Order: sequence, then structure tokens, then C-alpha cells
Amino acid sequence: MEHAVPHIPAGTAVAPELPDILPDVKPRRGVLGFLRRYPTIALGGALLLLMLIAALFAPWLGTVDPTAIATSRRTREPSALYWFGTDMLGRDIYSRVLYGARVSLTVGFSVALLASAGGLLVGLVSGFVRLADSIVMRVMDGIMSIPPILLAVALMALTRGSVGNVIIAITIAEIPRVSRLVRGVVLSLREQPYVDAAVAAGTRAPMIILRHILPNTLAPLIVQATYICASAMITEAILSFIGAGTPPIIPSWGNIMAEGRALWQVKFYIVLFPAIFLSLTVLAVNLLGDGLRDALDPRMAKGD
Repeated sequence: MEHAVPHIPAGTAVAPELPDILPDVKPRRGVLGFLRRYPTIALGGALLLLMLIAALFAPWLGTVDPTAIATSRRTREPSALYWFGTDMLGRDIYSRVLYGARVSLTVGFSVALLASAGGLLVGLVSGFVRLADSIVMRVMDGIMSIPPILLAVALMALTRGSVGNVIIAITIAEIPRVSRLVRGVVLSLREQPYVDAAVAAGTRAPMIILRHILPNTLAPLIVQATYICASAMITEAILSFIGAGTPPIIPSWGNIMAEGRALWQVKFYIVLFPAIFLSLTVLAVNLLGDGLRDALDPRMAKGD
């Protein structure tokens, strides 16, 4: 049964409707809405995904053995048979570039993971424990005073060339920068009221770090990890280019460019294609990092 509308006598003043104080709740946009809001994440993630697919499925993408030597087909220009041409030993550059993506992505992701973990540990300890801060950070400052590429070259000179040693050398050079970032965040969080309340309640330092400090350091750490990944791939290419990185037999982008520099003026494509792939991969990681910075930093979030 419908409720009858009460009769309002004539001449009675009717108050206007009150405005809505709270804004309308907007429905969640899902993944597509998030990607529209942050197009750099979508573009960078798409490019990086393509590189990952090319690296993982290289044996099924029309490639041949990247180390197979055929002197009868040396320095062939790009064609329908040899998409990226061949080098001075007759090796297919297309195959070498796709397999080289495995080396660069492995180095980049491994260094980003290891350097982030090591720098996080050092930064948390030095930022929260005052006694350790003066000692540990002086060591980090000493390492940071050496340019990363020179430090990596010096470390590689002490070992034999391999992908594992390249990862270790670049990781050691990147840990101080991560620890500096984490330490700065911890120093600001250490003075927050909720941390003082936890200390006053008798909570031990390890539990304070795990519950209150660590979760607030993850957002800037993730963004920093993307830049470390891009920097590690460039450093690996530089080390391989100057002969201090992976062995020449391994088809990395740096090795391919190093082998083709002698013929740059006449056979520029030997250097061009690995350089394009390296540039696109670094661009993809940097775009992803910029998008994550905007998404994770509330000060840069756009109003809805």
C-alpha cells in the first residue's frame, strides 16, 4: 500500500532540501580504469611484457642457434631470409638479439631484487639503530664515492667473466643507493607519534620495524627497484662492450655491439638492432617506474 502524502496547509513555508554533505561514492574502475588513469604504467608494462615474451619464447620465434658460425654468409644485410642480417662470423643477428634479451633481463631483474633486499636490510638497521648508523653509513658513503661502472669493472677484474659475477658486481655497486633511500624514509618514520607510542608500550625494536617501519618503505623501494633494473641493464651492456662483462661466446646485447663496432661505418645494422632493443627495454622499465611513482605517492595522485 502506498503511503499518502501529508497535506501541507496553504501559506506554510517549506524548507529547501539539504545539500549532500558527503560526495557520491564512485564505483571501482578495475584494472582497465587504473591503466587509463596511469597510461605510463600501461605503456611501460606492455613494452616490457613484449620483451619478456621475446626472451622466453626465443626458440619458437623463428630463430636459429645464436652461436652457429657460417663463414659463407658473413655480413649479409637485412633481408627476408636474415631479418636483422648476419655478423662477421655469419651468425644470425636476429637470433642473437632475442637470446641476448634473456641475459639483459636476467641481469636487470636479479640486480634489482638483490640490491633492493640488501639495501632494505642495511637501510632499516642504520636508520632505526643509531649506533649502527654512524658505522654502516660511512661504509656506504665510501662505496658511493666510487662511480658504479668503475666499481663494477674493478670487481669484474678480480673474477672471471660470467653472468653471475656480473650480477654480483653490479649489485654491490647499487646497494648503497638503496640503503640511502631506505635510511631517509626510516629516519622520518622513526619520529612519528605511532612509533613513539609503540616504544612507550614496550614493543621491541624488531617488531616495530616489521609492523610500522617496513610497510611504509615498500612503495619508494619498488619505484627505486625499477630504476635499478634499467641501470643494471645499461651497466651490463657497458661491461660487455668493453670486454669486462659476460664472455664473448654469450650473445648479450653488449657483446653484439662490441663485435660490430669495427664495421659500424659499413655494416651499421650489427650495432643498430641490439641498441634499439636495449633502448626500448630501458625505456619500458623507466616508464613503469614513473607510473608506479605516481600511483604509489599520494601527493601525486590525481583528484577524482
